[in-house]
Amino acid sequence: MSTKKISFPTAFTVLFIVLLFAALLTYVIPAGSYSKLKYNSSQSVFVVTKPDASKIELPGTQDTLNQLTIKVNLEKFKEGSISKAVAIPGTYERVEQNPQGIVDIIQAPIKGVYGTIEIIMFLFIIGGCIGVLNSSGAFDAGIASLSRITKGKEFLLIIIVTVLISIGGTTFGLAEETIALYPILVPVFVAAGYDAIVCIATLYMGSCIGTMFSTVNPFSSVIGSNAAGIAFTQGLPMRTAGLVIATIITIMYILSYGKKIKEDPTKSLIYSQKEEIEERFLKNYKNKVIPEFTVRRKLMLIIFTSAFVIMTWGVSTQEWWFTEMSTLFLVIGILLGVVSGSGEKEFVGKFIAGAADLVSVALVVGVARSINLIMESGMISDSILNYASNAVQGMSAGVFIIVMYLLFIILGFFIPSSSGLAVLSIPIIAPLADTVGLERDTIISAYQYGQGLISFITPTGLVLATLAMVNVTYDKWLKFIMPLMCYITIFAGIMLLIQAAF
Repeated sequence: MSTKKISFPTAFTVLFIVLLFAALLTYVIPAGSYSKLKYNSSQSVFVVTKPDASKIELPGTQDTLNQLTIKVNLEKFKEGSISKAVAIPGTYERVEQNPQGIVDIIQAPIKGVYGTIEIIMFLFIIGGCIGVLNSSGAFDAGIASLSRITKGKEFLLIIIVTVLISIGGTTFGLAEETIALYPILVPVFVAAGYDAIVCIATLYMGSCIGTMFSTVNPFSSVIGSNAAGIAFTQGLPMRTAGLVIATIITIMYILSYGKKIKEDPTKSLIYSQKEEIEERFLKNYKNKVIPEFTVRRKLMLIIFTSAFVIMTWGVSTQEWWFTEMSTLFLVIGILLGVVSGSGEKEFVGKFIAGAADLVSVALVVGVARSINLIMESGMISDSILNYASNAVQGMSAGVFIIVMYLLFIILGFFIPSSSGLAVLSIPIIAPLADTVGLERDTIISAYQYGQGLISFITPTGLVLATLAMVNVTYDKWLKFIMPLMCYITIFAGIMLLIQAAF
C-alpha cells in the first residue's frame, strides 16, 4: 500500500484559503463606512463621499479641515502629499450588509490582477532582462568571479546586502523592486555555500526592517505624519535608532543561520531542495561550464546594475513609480540585447522566455490583492477600524500604545499598503493619542512597527511572491522567521514604551 507524502500547499492555495476567510468575514462583521474626504485641485474644493455614496462639496480651506477635526495642513492636499481619500473622524455609519458570494470570490483574483497590472508588467520586463543576461553567460561568469572574490569571507555578502536594502526601505520604501534581485543574488549566495533562505532573508528582511523603521519613506513616514497633522521629522530620532538596532539584530540572526548551514548543509530548512535549487540556479557553475568573464559580459552586468542605481534615484527624488521603472528596464533590456550581439529573433525569444519565468510570481501578486478587494467590497475594513478605535479609549498611555501596536499588526494583515492604511486609519486613531497624553508621532511609530512586523509573514503582502521566486514553501519560511519575528516584536514594543515615556 502506497502512501502519498503530505506537502505544504502552494502560494496560490494559501492565498485562496485567506480569500475564503475574508469573504466569510463579510457575512459575520457588520458592514460600515466612514465618510471620506478628497481634495479636488481643479476646483479647489473638498469632495466628501458619505457612507450612502452621496457626495457633497465643501470649501477647500483650512477651516473646513478644522471643522471636520482633521488636523492636517491644507497645503498637504494642495501639493499632492495626500492624494487618497481620507477618513473623517466621527462619521462611521452602518451600511447595508454586502456579503461576498461565490461569484465575487471567483472574480476577485481577476480584478486583483487588473489592479496590480503595473507591478505585473514590471516583473515581466525584469524577467525579460534577466532572460537576455542568462543567455549571454554574463551571470554565470559574474557569479564565478564574485565567488572567488568572497572566498573565505562570504559573510560580507549578508552584511552588505542587508544594510543596503534596509537603507532603501527606510528612505523610499524599497519593497516590490527587490523581486528583481532574487534571480541575480540567489546563485551568488548558493555558490558561496549558503542556502536560498539566506538570500531570501537578506533581501526580504532587509526591505521589511527598512520599511518597518522608516525614517523618510514618503509612503509611510511622510503620508502617515501628514494624515496625523504633524511633521514627519517628529519621532525621527527614535525610528532611526530603532532602524540601526533592528538591522543589527536581523543581520546577526541571518549570520547565525548561515554559519550553521556552511558548517553542516543538512541543517538547512530546505536541504531536501538542495539539488533542485542548485540545478536551477547553478547548473553551469556546478558543471564547470563557466564562460569567460569578457569585457562584453562585464559591460552587460554594469548596464543592468546601473538600472537599479537609476531606479533608486528616480523613485527617491523624481517621484517615479512602476510606469517609469518599467520603461527604464525596457530600455535596459534593449541595450543588453544590442551589447550581447544577439540577433533580433534570438533577443526577442530570450526576452520572452525570461518574462515567462516570472508568470507565477506575477499571478501571486495579483491574487494577493484580491483579498483586499473582497474586504473593501464587503464594507468591513472601516468596521474593523471603528471597533478597534472604540475599544482603546480611556486606557493609560503605556497600555494604549501597545494596544495600538497590536491593532496595526492586525490592520496590516488586511491592508498591506502603507499609504492606504495611513490615510484610512491615522485620521481616526491619531486624535485618540491626545486623550491619553501621547504625542502623535508615537502613533506613527506604532503604525509603522505594526504593519512592518506583520509583513514578515502576511500572505497578502510580498512574502509569497518572494518565496515563489525560488520555490520555497510558506511553512519553511515560517519556521525560519518566527524566532526573529519574536525578537523584533519585543524590541519594537520596548521602543514604543520608551518613546511614549519621553
